Amino acid sequence: MKHQARKRFGQHFLSDQAIIEAIVREIAPAPGQFVVEIGPGLAALTQPLVERLGHLTVIELDRDLAVRLRSHPQLTVVESDVLKVDFRALAATSERPMRVVGNLPYNISSPILFHLLDVADVVQDQHFMLQKEVIDRMVAEPSTADYGRLSVMLQWRYAMENVLFVPPESFDPPPRVDSAVVRMVPLATPPVLNT
Repeated sequence: MKHQARKRFGQHFLSDQAIIEAIVREIAPAPGQFVVEIGPGLAALTQPLVERLGHLTVIELDRDLAVRLRSHPQLTVVESDVLKVDFRALAATSERPMRVVGNLPYNISSPILFHLLDVADVVQDQHFMLQKEVIDRMVAEPSTADYGRLSVMLQWRYAMENVLFVPPESFDPPPRVDSAVVRMVPLATPPVLNT
């Protein structure tokens, strides 16, 4: 039975195999790593990740999708709103550093990024598909039109890079915006703020 994308969850399912493979190459998962995927949806990215990792933890809010995902023996499914997940406690369940990946719901991407900002010290890296315009703001240089609060808050804690452009036709249903993938690596020592 085909799953209907739910607008209230901001669901756009990745369906372009070449893009999926390119994202997995950028993430470069290795067996035994502790990876958490936010919003696995129909498992387009989940399946190639788990094939390389052996096991994957996923966070899914949609009850119907969570039921489907639970049938996969190599997945640990956390059925929850990602903004309510205690990532510090999740990181403590593994001796390995936590990596976080996902095709984030565009309607709540900034709150998710700020939620994860609080646990950057327990994260090895993050790879997220987001609206391209959001990534442009994240990686913007000072004194440019895109530079603002998001740039300042995230650049204080992460080295970030736009690693892949993703056109709307890579999704079902296609979003009305261009997408991209960002790599976020927490800085070992964030700059000291003068107060």
